[in-house]
Amino acid sequence: MSHTIYKDLQDEKKDIKKTQILQALESEDLSATFDDALDNEMVLNMGPQHPATHGVLRLLLSLDGETVKKCVPELGYLHRGYEKLAEASTYHEFIPHTDRLDYLQPMANNVAYAQAVEKLIHLEIPERGKYIRTLISELARIQSHLLAFGAMVMDIGALTPFLWAIREREKILDMYDLICGARFTTSYTRIGGVAQDISDEALRGIRKFIDEFSGYLQECRDLVERNKIFINRTEGIGYMSKEDIINYGITGPTLRAAGVEADVRRDNPYLVYDQLDFRIPTYPDSDCLARYYVRVEEMVESTKIVKQCLDKIPQGAYNAYATKKVLPKKERIYTKMEELIHDFMIINFGPNPPKGESYSAVEASKGELGFYFISDGSGHPFRTKIRAPSFCNLQALPVMMKDCMIADTVVIIGGVDPVMGEADK
Repeated sequence: MSHTIYKDLQDEKKDIKKTQILQALESEDLSATFDDALDNEMVLNMGPQHPATHGVLRLLLSLDGETVKKCVPELGYLHRGYEKLAEASTYHEFIPHTDRLDYLQPMANNVAYAQAVEKLIHLEIPERGKYIRTLISELARIQSHLLAFGAMVMDIGALTPFLWAIREREKILDMYDLICGARFTTSYTRIGGVAQDISDEALRGIRKFIDEFSGYLQECRDLVERNKIFINRTEGIGYMSKEDIINYGITGPTLRAAGVEADVRRDNPYLVYDQLDFRIPTYPDSDCLARYYVRVEEMVESTKIVKQCLDKIPQGAYNAYATKKVLPKKERIYTKMEELIHDFMIINFGPNPPKGESYSAVEASKGELGFYFISDGSGHPFRTKIRAPSFCNLQALPVMMKDCMIADTVVIIGGVDPVMGEADK
């Protein structure tokens, strides 16, 4: 085009000398022809501040038109360093920090951490404490899956199921308020048990919620699962083979949606899961739709577990009796000098486990959440490693997103359900 303009100008006014602009036009190749405007390669930055990345996650996407050819997840924007923080804290001091890992299920994080420390110091908690921990862990799973359900369908464009899911989730947070006095950062468990006994009012509230929840969940499912847009946007999207899922170390609903019946609660039972009747939902398709189905069915199974806990929870102590390892009750600290001394020593110098190492894991809503400690005999861990399922599961994104459409990326992220507070541990 530039040559044509310049030639016309030359023909009309041959005596006009070339201006600097025309010289520049003549020297530049301004011609560009596309058969398809979308048929070109480009690199797109998605995030780190993007509503569909579920936190500060940056994805570098190489696109061929609207097709994703490569994906590179980049983590670390939170700069937390929780493992090093744990090594600088006593075992009790670190409990509130576990709330901030996967902040969608703080109760389950508290249980996982306390259980790992108890394994290190060889401490067995009473039966009532185990039932309370099981109950709050399953409420945490429902709470987390509700948000995953709502966020995933909202990423596709459906807002109403998201609002309904948040409504039910708020009821669980109200139960947390009755149990421990906090809705979000609970810090409920203690080494040796829980901070305080669960009240009858809280138990009645949980039973009422569980009795009503199945009906509300079915309403949400009816709204979503009969929607053709939802099915078309999730079926066959984000596929990853069963072999790759296993080799990448993916756990939780993403693993079970590939047909692998792996669950820490069944494979390595802890608390009272070996005394309860529940099913491990699996689906063979390993796509976003299968991950959705696994999560909603896991909520149904969790309601069964909570009902059994409510029926079977025994009376008695909710904390272990070990004066050198377990914090005394607050009312005794204020009236007994010996309890005050124990509280001071445990908080400031820790329970002093023997030299050695231990690893303990629970089945969290995202997958296997584990804590690994190396003890040098002091009151704080010499080394700490957190096996965070969100961090491990994000490895799957490059495989799941290869050759998908750019519009499907938000659905795939929702299917994996990462929480960046846990990934940037």
